[in-house]
Amino acid sequence: MPQVTHPAAQKGDFLVDYEEKVFEDVKAEPGEKALVTFHTVAFEGSIGFVNLLQATRLQRKGYDTSVLLYGPGVTLGVKRGFPKLGDSAFPGHQNFNEQITKFIAEGGKVYACRFALQALYGHGEGALIEGIRPINPLDVLDVVLLHKKAGAVIIDTWTL
Repeated sequence: MPQVTHPAAQKGDFLVDYEEKVFEDVKAEPGEKALVTFHTVAFEGSIGFVNLLQATRLQRKGYDTSVLLYGPGVTLGVKRGFPKLGDSAFPGHQNFNEQITKFIAEGGKVYACRFALQALYGHGEGALIEGIRPINPLDVLDVVLLHKKAGAVIIDTWTL
């Protein structure tokens, strides 16, 4: 039977070299844009939250950054809580709301499809986190096309 001869990892130990950066720290040139789209359900995997963090990082790198919530992605942008709105029923319950609020406060733009809000999830515009702009379902494609024409960085977030 093989034996483990090195000491067990302890709290505070480093398991990887987190300080080495392999690539240059890219910053946006003036006028560069980024779009992060979300067609994913809140709390069904980490991709929704991770790419909200990516959107915030893009904003901080100087990109004029927008987030598009459409289809099930609108569930990331609704006010939540239990027993009252704003209450955390469990640790991390307000992650989406807090990250979107921070992103908007730092100058990011968030759009949510009105069709998905009402027809798919039964929410009205008043259910959205403050600062999210509801848009016509015909605008969903156009916001992507406008960003493509501008040469934007586009990150599409999907879960199946």
